[in-house]
Amino acid sequence: MVHQQRSQAHLSPSGDTEDIVALLAPRLAYFAGVARTEHVTRAAQEMQVPQSTLSRAMVRLEQDLGVDLFARRGRTVSLTPAGRTFLTSVDRALAEIEKAADEVRADADPTTGKVAFGFLHTLGSETVPGLIRAFRADHPRVRFSLVQNYGEAMLERLRAGELDLCLTSPVPDAPDLVARRLDEQKLRLVVPADHRLATRKRIRLAEAADETFVTLEPGYGLRRITDDVCKEAGFKPRVAFEGEEAETLRGLVAAGLGVALLPPPAVPRPGVAELTVTAPRAVREIGVAWLDGHPDTPPVAAFKQFLMSKRGNLLPT
Repeated sequence: MVHQQRSQAHLSPSGDTEDIVALLAPRLAYFAGVARTEHVTRAAQEMQVPQSTLSRAMVRLEQDLGVDLFARRGRTVSLTPAGRTFLTSVDRALAEIEKAADEVRADADPTTGKVAFGFLHTLGSETVPGLIRAFRADHPRVRFSLVQNYGEAMLERLRAGELDLCLTSPVPDAPDLVARRLDEQKLRLVVPADHRLATRKRIRLAEAADETFVTLEPGYGLRRITDDVCKEAGFKPRVAFEGEEAETLRGLVAAGLGVALLPPPAVPRPGVAELTVTAPRAVREIGVAWLDGHPDTPPVAAFKQFLMSKRGNLLPT
């Protein structure tokens, strides 16, 4: 009779994993408690649940699995071989759940929590280290998970829930994001030190219409700005090289491969001259973005407020 009842279990080997988890997960802690004490009444007392609730949960668990997990002698029980096998995995699963709960609580702790923060490559050498140093003066134990990437890639990670905040350019305008402009950075026309324009201090960008440019790859915010500013100046740049990092472009300019529109370097680089662009207006806006409707943990809220306080004073002078 017992074998016949178990063969009519609610779950089959071909059942969906999500269905199995939904049925079994609420009962795993109950099962582990009964298995540990080998006594239904004692387990119910320790877990502070009615004994009848615990007994029904164990019967239903066995029915759902189609396997006897316990041998019963009144209120005393002992694990069957199948029960011992199941307990090993259940203990491991419950330990992982406890570990995950501890991790998310630790990440949300106001004092020692974590901020997942993304930023542009060009902000990595000076701006971001300075921001984190200043923030940690008042929040010394807050941890950071840092991602350095180009703008679109960071926005993708923001939408995927992998980042809490990111500093990016241009400032995004999307219905699922909240973005705030924090500062702007003037772009310079960078030319080789022996270039015909190298002795100039200022230049109208239209004067560089016949030059070969080195730029970032399509998809980078600075590339989009370069294309837009050149278009406003009346030309489409002839591109000799597309890269992934602004300082690499500066090195290629020094090597004579072309000219480039770039933000100021953290440290002056030999071999190039950097000209102020007087027309059209050549700037890039830097902003902070986050996912709309995404609740902030206390450390994220504190860092967001800190960034907003830097509006107009984000970048080193």
